[in-house]
This record gives sequence, structure tokens and C-alpha cells, in this order.
Amino acid sequence: MTRRILVTGAAGMLGSELLLRVPSDCAAIGTDLRAAGAGAPAVAAVGIDLADDAAVAKLWREHGPFDGVIHGAAYTAVDQAETEEALALRVNATACAVLARACARAGVPLVAVSTDFVFDGEGVRDASGAVRPYREDDPPRPLAAYGRTKLAGELLALAEHPRGTRIARTQWLYGPRGKHFPGTIVRAAKEKGALRVVDDQRGAPTTTLELAPALWDLVRADAPSGIYHAACEGVCSWYDLAKASLEEAGLAHVPCDPCKTAEFPRPAKRPAYSALDAGKLAALRGRRLKSWREALRDFFAAGA
Repeated sequence: MTRRILVTGAAGMLGSELLLRVPSDCAAIGTDLRAAGAGAPAVAAVGIDLADDAAVAKLWREHGPFDGVIHGAAYTAVDQAETEEALALRVNATACAVLARACARAGVPLVAVSTDFVFDGEGVRDASGAVRPYREDDPPRPLAAYGRTKLAGELLALAEHPRGTRIARTQWLYGPRGKHFPGTIVRAAKEKGALRVVDDQRGAPTTTLELAPALWDLVRADAPSGIYHAACEGVCSWYDLAKASLEEAGLAHVPCDPCKTAEFPRPAKRPAYSALDAGKLAALRGRRLKSWREALRDFFAAGA
């Protein structure tokens, strides 16, 4: 029997990849506030306010029933959220609650995508004193509005649908469509000829090519509710990612120097260390996401 899965944020970088990677036993119904751009799959329902109970109920009637939801829609303008926290809260938190209630009524799973920004970046030390990647049970302490609103969305979804909500925290996301760091670095290298990139923020770059199949597995599996970390393996800095991106793009000759975050102040404070331990998800799937370096190589090899 084919399972009908609602994918929110379907015109975005992650959502469009989810629509391109639908498993054979599923059918995807995409929704977004806007239509899909060139090269992306068509969105079935456009302009739906996911933070409105009546609008979501209408979506369910007209395009459902659904056997599950992958909620990828989000307010992701990290710096802008500092002055638009109310709007970010509506998109990142209220919509989670509304969708969780709808899923609870239907008795179907909700996979809600969240972020490493729920952590403060101070890191957690293991028995040897070394900083280790964050686990799902480490206490969240967001530093900025974006992280606060995403954490609020996690808590609301779990409260509204405690038996069926699966939170998938990811980080440093990039993919074939949309704006992302590797693409920005390549463009800047071609236009400017020399770069400076921060070397004191560390995490795990994660490609939608790896994340999308993991999210499909999470919505289809007979998985316990709760939080799962979904990120590529390994840890690097933005500078490391920039250097690797230049190498993969054939631009290794372009000068690229490290610098400190303090040299480029931004409205929103970023976590200095936010690598995620994805072992729980790997145990569920029977495999890990690829290392960040291998995934980056695949991304460029695919013509990104």
C-alpha cells in the first residue's frame, strides 16, 4: 500500500530534494508558501498558512488523508530573526504545534526538522576532557532568536503529539537548489579572487543529498518518538569547508585565509561548537550519513 506523505517547505532546498527522493512505497504531496523554482519538482499546494489550524484542516481535507508529515518549512533568516522573533516563532513553533495536532488526530507520524542552533556551542566534554559532539539528551541552551524559536517548535510538537513526533536536528545544510555556503564560497572566489573565512566555529556540514533519504527513513520506520540528530559524520570549521569547496570546484589556487568570528560581527550569536552525534539515527537506519568531506565531494560531482 502506498503511503501518502505531506512534505512542507517543498519549494525549498531540503523540501525539493525530499520530493526528488520519494521511496517506492510512498507518494509525496508538497506544500509551500511559494511555487517551486526552475529545476525543482512542482508543489501541490501553494500558499498554505501552516500556523493556522483551519488552513491545515482544509489542506488535510483537500489533499489528504496523509500517512505522515515531514515538516521542513522554517524561518531560517538567522540574523533577521533577531528583529523578527515573533514572526520566526509563528513559523518555527506555532506551525509545529498545528501540524503535530493534525498528525495526532490522524494517528500518523510527524518528522519535524530542527537545528544545532538549539545548543550554546560551549560543548560537552567526555571522560578524557575532550569536547564531544552533542547528543540528543544534552540540555539545549540557544544563544539567539532563531535557536529559541526552533527549540520552542520542538517542545510544542512533542507536547501536542508525544507518541508520534520525531524531531530531526541537522546543521550547516546545503544542497543542489537554494542558497548555501559552498555555492557562496565558489561565487565569491570567482568574483573577488581572495577570501577570508572564520575558523573558530565548528560543526558538521550536511548535504540534502544525505539528509533527505534519512528523513524518509525516519517517517517510514516504526521508530520511537523523540529527538534524533541527523548530520554528516566528522567535524570541521567554516574555513575547512571553504577550502574543501574550492578544491572540489577546481579553485584551490584562490587565496583563502582563516579569521575569527569577532572580525565579522553579526546580529545573531552563533554556537562556536555544534557538531551533532547522529549515532541514534544510525542505529535506527543501520548506517550513518556519509562523512562531510565525502558528501561534499559527491555534491560537486553531481554538478552542483
